[in-house]
Amino acid sequence: MAGVAVRPARILIAALSGVLAVLVGTGVWIAAQAREEQGRAGDRQAVLVAAGTHAKNLISLDYKTVAGDVQRILDTSTGAARAEYAANAGKLKSTTLANKVVQHGVLRATGLVSMTDTTAKVLVVADVEIRWDGSKSAPQERYYRWSMDLTKVGGVWLVAKAVQVV
Repeated sequence: MAGVAVRPARILIAALSGVLAVLVGTGVWIAAQAREEQGRAGDRQAVLVAAGTHAKNLISLDYKTVAGDVQRILDTSTGAARAEYAANAGKLKSTTLANKVVQHGVLRATGLVSMTDTTAKVLVVADVEIRWDGSKSAPQERYYRWSMDLTKVGGVWLVAKAVQVV
């Protein structure tokens, strides 16, 4: 008779162990999903910051610091965009110096259009005030809207393409 009472206890223990295993497995899966979502959220934020920083670099130039300003543009770009900026860097520097250009840019907004693990498309809105030291000309205001394609290179998001949109 004692052997009969042991079987239900073993069945109960086995059932509880099975339920516990399912609960632990579910908990591990939920934690992994939360970590993955947190990583995606971090990547989304990094993409928006990278696009905004690049836009600010494009519109913030000063003839007194133009070499560093152009380097920041190059540092936040990659691929065809970087090649194009590098090819035009000399002309940008000489024009900025010759005209004593001072551009102060303000980032207004960034918005994520699409994203994969290694690429993203972001819309960027920024405004700039341009003045010329020593000139009596009134400062000019310009408004920029870009569609930027970004690529993740070595864990860092860089602008691969920036196209002005209207």
